[in-house]
Amino acid sequence: MPLLVTDYSWTQTDSMVHVSVPSKGVKVGNLDIVSTDEYLKVHYPPYLFEAFLLEPVDDVRSTAKVGNGVVVISLRKKANKMWEHLVIPTLNKEKKEAIRERALMKYQEKLCSQSKSKAAKKQAEKKYALESMMKLESDERDTIQKMKDTEREKMTEELAAWQQRQKKQIQLKSQEKNLSNAEASVVQQENKDQRNTKAKGKKQPRSLLPPRPSGNIQVTFTPRAFPTALRESRVHEEEQWLIKQAEAKRAMNADVAELKDLKETERNPEWLKDKGNAYFAAGEYHSALNAYNLAIRLNKKIPALYSNRAACHLKLRNIHKATEDSSQALQLLTPAVEANAAARIRAHVRRGSAFCELQLYAEGLQDYQAALKIDPSNEALQADAQRIRDIIEGTTDATAEHEAQ
Repeated sequence: MPLLVTDYSWTQTDSMVHVSVPSKGVKVGNLDIVSTDEYLKVHYPPYLFEAFLLEPVDDVRSTAKVGNGVVVISLRKKANKMWEHLVIPTLNKEKKEAIRERALMKYQEKLCSQSKSKAAKKQAEKKYALESMMKLESDERDTIQKMKDTEREKMTEELAAWQQRQKKQIQLKSQEKNLSNAEASVVQQENKDQRNTKAKGKKQPRSLLPPRPSGNIQVTFTPRAFPTALRESRVHEEEQWLIKQAEAKRAMNADVAELKDLKETERNPEWLKDKGNAYFAAGEYHSALNAYNLAIRLNKKIPALYSNRAACHLKLRNIHKATEDSSQALQLLTPAVEANAAARIRAHVRRGSAFCELQLYAEGLQDYQAALKIDPSNEALQADAQRIRDIIEGTTDATAEHEAQ
């Protein structure tokens, strides 16, 4: 038999009833409080307090606080009026049992409703998380597709420009050939006329010209920044590349906060690039990445910084960032000239490798083919491109290929 608590107290206002029940030193976790519109129970074994309320209350807006050895229950009245008593003064056992059963049924329904509400809220949160993840994946696919479309358009434009240049060269060669044939015809006709004139007339003595005076001729050559001869070079593209390189060296941001701790000689993108290269060679890819990041913040016009940072991202499995940095390097490596051929090969190979890691083998093959156009005799590039073709054609297992790489 539980011990009934009788030393409780209560106060009221027109709209509220406050009931104070001593907790007898019981911990909060051991208190069981049940409140409905007509019934109130506080059970903490072996003690029990229950009240069959005189008037109905709004149990949804009622509250309970535990502290300082007292349980304070605040009940909001449904009707704003003063009560003569807290509980019904005369109530037989059967009515008490009926009220208690109704109260427990309502309490069970309330708990069930709360449980369903929590489950629905949890389900909604899972749905939101799934939708957010799907949106992120969709945005990522759109970004990659945009990159693919941009590269495809760029390759198409380059191919059209190359075809136009080839057409012009063929036309020039044809014009030169026609001009040579015309000149040969004129010379032949002049020779024929001279022979006819000599046959008809007498030979006339011809006076000889005096010999030319001897002397030295000074020959000077235009300095060249590229190894190829001027007649074999694309002068306009080479001049544009030299201008871009000069602008890149001047475009330095010396206001980066991280530079405050560096020496004056170390505040140089080229010095940071060399430092990153040394870290990369030692296998310290995070340190190399930090060096390249700071160098790029100093100067965003140096393509080697983006290409080298793409190599770090590949080692650290940051595949999407590797494709972004490789694409940025290729954008800076324009116009395409002999001086930046090796850098363009590296950028194409790194972006192609990143695409293959993302299982975008068709796009990866395009980059390897672009690298082979620059260096057709590179056997390593030929072997890698053939392996990617085998994966696309289904003759090689893509998983095994990744493990081999």
